[in-house]
Amino acid sequence: MIKSNVYECIFKRLDDDGDGKPSPSELQRCMEMIGEELPMEEVEELVASIDSDGDGLLGLEDFVGWMQREIRGDEERKMEELSEAVRKYVMEGSECITPKSLKRMWRNAVL
Repeated sequence: MIKSNVYECIFKRLDDDGDGKPSPSELQRCMEMIGEELPMEEVEELVASIDSDGDGLLGLEDFVGWMQREIRGDEERKMEELSEAVRKYVMEGSECITPKSLKRMWRNAVL
């Protein structure tokens, strides 16, 4: 898991004017810098969805919590994809990949 000081560094980078709370327009500019073009309406909706005090700005705690949820969600998706791939190689009645199941999958892939 990424340490919270990494999130703090990212958060500070988002905060162009240094007021301690990045605005939707500051977030949009940073997103554009990394090649993500988001309409202001979508950025405002994103900020509103994670803004716990309702001021329309990103607080550090809100930002860190959001980033951790996003990372955790990515990890869960990757584990599900890996599990699905492994299930293709596991034969019925077995809980693991065997040489026989690998041979069967290879044969099916070649055909």
